[in-house]
Amino acid sequence: MKRATILTSIVFSCLLVAGAVTNALAQELIVSAAASLTDAFSDIEPAFEKAHPGVDIIMNFASSGALYRQIEQGAPADVYASANPKWMNKAIAKGFIENTDAHIFAHNSLVLTTPEDNPAGIKTLNDLTGSKVTSIGIGTPETVPAGQYAKGALTAKNLYKKLTPKMIFGESVRQVLDYLSRGEIDCGFVYRTDAVKAGKHVLIIEEIPLKKPVTYPIAVLKQSTTPDMAKAFVEFVRSEAGIALLEARGFTRP
Repeated sequence: MKRATILTSIVFSCLLVAGAVTNALAQELIVSAAASLTDAFSDIEPAFEKAHPGVDIIMNFASSGALYRQIEQGAPADVYASANPKWMNKAIAKGFIENTDAHIFAHNSLVLTTPEDNPAGIKTLNDLTGSKVTSIGIGTPETVPAGQYAKGALTAKNLYKKLTPKMIFGESVRQVLDYLSRGEIDCGFVYRTDAVKAGKHVLIIEEIPLKKPVTYPIAVLKQSTTPDMAKAFVEFVRSEAGIALLEARGFTRP
């Protein structure tokens, strides 16, 4: 009985050691991705891990500008996916990414939306200047691409300065979507994919015309500790399997 107890302890200890070794051998891949990619990349994550056993992807979602600042300050990351070329170009200019490593992998569109009951009775973009509209959700243009796209479109129509006093700025496009879903603002500018995700809680009023479509670039960072696996992830996102998962969430191919 005593020998059996000792044998059991030895086997248990071996299992613990084996588990520790397995965890130590697991290859972590940190992906910093724009907030609007949350659902699509959360689908891509398990698909990639299934195709690459032993890889553990750690997703880091935030506004593209906030993610760039993290990279600039030395935060660990292997892959960067931005919701516009602006922040990717900054990363290239600062030497965090090779110019040839950045690839466009998806497009999106910007829409004007309201809570499902549309309390201000908004029918067109021009209605935002009316007295019934008192709160407009928009991502902070300096750091949130959706906000930058919205600012550009409104400026082109000479509306941005007029509407600024009514604006409620969000730290990401998903924060603006949350405001809309909870009925805390009269309207807001989000990506079509976000509005679709919200379902019946958000009403799409109209698509906002842009000079260029909402564009998503992705790249491997020079600081990556697993560059080969990071490259494999980028290739997976751009593959037919990755594009299918993106399209299922409403994105369009470049």
